Amino acid sequence: MKRTRLLISGRVQGVCYRAETWRHARRLQLTGWVRNLRDGRVEAVFEGHGEDVETMVSWCKKGPSLATVTDIEIVDEPLSGHTTEFIIRHEGA
Repeated sequence: MKRTRLLISGRVQGVCYRAETWRHARRLQLTGWVRNLRDGRVEAVFEGHGEDVETMVSWCKKGPSLATVTDIEIVDEPLSGHTTEFIIRHEGA
């Protein structure tokens, strides 16, 4: 099992990035969340089987067709086990 946090920069708000991330994460049976940040980035946390998390990270590097990802920060974190599903959160700091 693995937990990874992503900070995604570029044209990633207003292009269905969160909704498509939710759809892909649910398909892979990952838990965690995704949200827009006030600075224009998208933040996401994925927990699940290592290969599924890596598949999701690879997808996030490109995102949906209208997105343009210019940078992505990837940080592996200790498992939390606090989430039981994948959700879209409200805008964060």
